[in-house]
Amino acid sequence: MKMKLLTLVSLLLVFSLNINAQTFEAGAAMRDITPKYLIPISGGMGTPEMPTGFKGRLTVRAFVLEKGATKIAIVSIDNLGWPAYLGDRSRQLIKGIAPENILIGVTHAHSCPDAYGFPDEKGHSAADLKYLDMCVHQIADAVNEAVSKLQPASLKTAVGEAKGKIAYNYYAPELYDHRCGVIQAIATSGENAGKPIVTLVNYAIHPEILGTKQKLISPDLCGPLYDRIESEVGGMAMFMNSAQGGMITADNRLENGKEANDWAECNRIGDLLADEALRIIKPAPIQENPELYCTSKVITFPVDSKEMRFVFEHSPVAAAARTGKKDFSTISTRINLLDIGKAQVLTIPGEALPNIGFYVKRKMNTTQPMLFGLTNDAFGYMLTKEDFNSFDRYKYVSRTSLGEMTGEIYENEALKLVNESPSTIK
Repeated sequence: MKMKLLTLVSLLLVFSLNINAQTFEAGAAMRDITPKYLIPISGGMGTPEMPTGFKGRLTVRAFVLEKGATKIAIVSIDNLGWPAYLGDRSRQLIKGIAPENILIGVTHAHSCPDAYGFPDEKGHSAADLKYLDMCVHQIADAVNEAVSKLQPASLKTAVGEAKGKIAYNYYAPELYDHRCGVIQAIATSGENAGKPIVTLVNYAIHPEILGTKQKLISPDLCGPLYDRIESEVGGMAMFMNSAQGGMITADNRLENGKEANDWAECNRIGDLLADEALRIIKPAPIQENPELYCTSKVITFPVDSKEMRFVFEHSPVAAAARTGKKDFSTISTRINLLDIGKAQVLTIPGEALPNIGFYVKRKMNTTQPMLFGLTNDAFGYMLTKEDFNSFDRYKYVSRTSLGEMTGEIYENEALKLVNESPSTIK
């Protein structure tokens, strides 16, 4: 009888441990990466601008999700772009998460320090390597802390139209994606039970209200967005950009034909986007113990642009990536596919034009498609071959892309991930 009782207790214990091991958990952490001194800021290819002050704080925000053997980290950095050769350095310092499951993306704010190491025509760069090294370690620290804070959680996900004067297409005002995706992890136990651990906003917009012309180091509209969400519902807010290429920018247009380029406008748009995200997620049903899935693949792009090749060949930030590499006629990068409850996410290693974003979303296996742009890499604009160098409006975006095949290669490879995944999301 005692043996039977012990066997029963053992089975119950194993069953209990197995149930716990399959519980959806989430954790979040943040680090301040505002430089302690003024360093050049970059709004794109070309010579960075030397700022004169600060407005708001730059941060790195980490969101870790776990269920069973699957563990994923989603990281957002207040910066223009974060190349993989910087992201990979952080991945080496992160414990307990497979490097391919660590997604590192940027807000694409145009008032942040140069992380590309853009060289001038003589090959000289103004990038502050000491600052970038600090960021590498802060990213890893944030993810490691988020892992240590993992706790049982439920989930809410939703996609809906963000209304109001937030964004527009500078080239063709209405040709942009009005949809905003929201992922919210909610604590299910402890003193914060029922409260958000993290609220992630996924929306296509250039945070360039201040840009480099105001000469301020700033998170732009993302700072007010974070503050608004956190003051309204608590937890940590984060922003992952989407397919905002060509040129989906902040709608700071004034009636006199000019633009509002001050902090008040950052507050207006940041607050409005935050309010819309919270409106969209509020009625979403709670998903108890949702499914979690992550896969990835390495894809290769030809580098036809002389300007982009020059950056790869001369940037001091890319120095480690050049070891043993004879040329940059091609470059490889990783793309990810995630299922987070009812939402499905694809990453984009650059700034895809909205038609690419619409097409890929339409082919995804979900009614809640999301795209994390400028994630894992930041290779400039991504156009279809039909758009490349076809219009005067697209001269700049064509020049600052890898080449005319980038969009088509991305579409094909991303949709292979979608079609080959075991996802049953509806």
